[in-house]
Amino acid sequence: MEILAFGVQADEKPLIDHAFRDHHQIRCLDVFLNEDTAPIAAGYEIVSSSVNADLGAPVLQTLAAGGTRLIAQRSTGFNNIDLRVAERLGMTVARVSYYSPYAVAEFAWTLALAVNRRVVRASIRTRDFDFRLDGLMGRDLHGRTAGVIGTGKIGEAFARIAHGFGMRLLGWDVAENPACMELGMKYVSRDQLLAESDLVSLHVPLMPETHNLIDAAALKTMKDDAILVNSSRGGLIDTAALVAELREGRFTGVGLDVYEAEAGLFYVDRSLQPIEDDTLARLVTFPNVLVTSHQAYYTEDAVRQIVDTTVRNVLDYKAGRRSENVLVPRS
Repeated sequence: MEILAFGVQADEKPLIDHAFRDHHQIRCLDVFLNEDTAPIAAGYEIVSSSVNADLGAPVLQTLAAGGTRLIAQRSTGFNNIDLRVAERLGMTVARVSYYSPYAVAEFAWTLALAVNRRVVRASIRTRDFDFRLDGLMGRDLHGRTAGVIGTGKIGEAFARIAHGFGMRLLGWDVAENPACMELGMKYVSRDQLLAESDLVSLHVPLMPETHNLIDAAALKTMKDDAILVNSSRGGLIDTAALVAELREGRFTGVGLDVYEAEAGLFYVDRSLQPIEDDTLARLVTFPNVLVTSHQAYYTEDAVRQIVDTTVRNVLDYKAGRRSENVLVPRS
């Protein structure tokens, strides 16, 4: 049986080919799964999708009509999948429920440190042999307060790094993590965390309850010189409200690895095309903002775990087994 994988990055392909070599043939495409590309999957019982795939009702209906019965998504998040429609169509849906939390946590810290110490601006200057220090002053993070919104595996890994910097820890989540409390983390309300934190990092999933969790009111609660980092999901932040605050000269730095309207933009070369998204175009003009293209997870270790789990999801489907990765079971 041949499997069709959409949205495969060049660095990812050798890992996928190697992982599937003893089990199934796999055809890798660099195009992303959406309404335009879904017909390519006709005749493939198993389709593997990437994090930015469009798996709304129209795409699912096209896949089901073409014979697809398993969607094996190579990511943890699944807010892009209409699970009710998949169930109605008799399709099995599986995801990767766990991979290296260190990949994302370490990248979140990369963003935080880069905006705090003006690394991008300094690098651009030195390329032009401009070695002035004007405008490059950062702050010690030691002794300051880190607010961690979402203290699961990734949030815990982020908190451990913050603890290593000697930072005071505040946390917000629906459930307290004992491991974080052992680090000295104090759980508080969201507004108290935002008001007291010098660095705020987001590590909650995107759900209806967390959509625009950081809205205009939340942003106004934060310190004027705070650092905001989002390496989770773009929809957690009201980007238009963030741009409005940045225009007022607020925040030492903002590091974003995700963007709420990233589908169709991220993972694609748009350098020779006009950007129609005015909010994103404005966002990247701020000198204290660093935007990257949803790459926090993108380490060899994490991608290998993602691919290996995807292989297991396929094998479980063929054997009629159900694991914790299954979002919609086989009918």
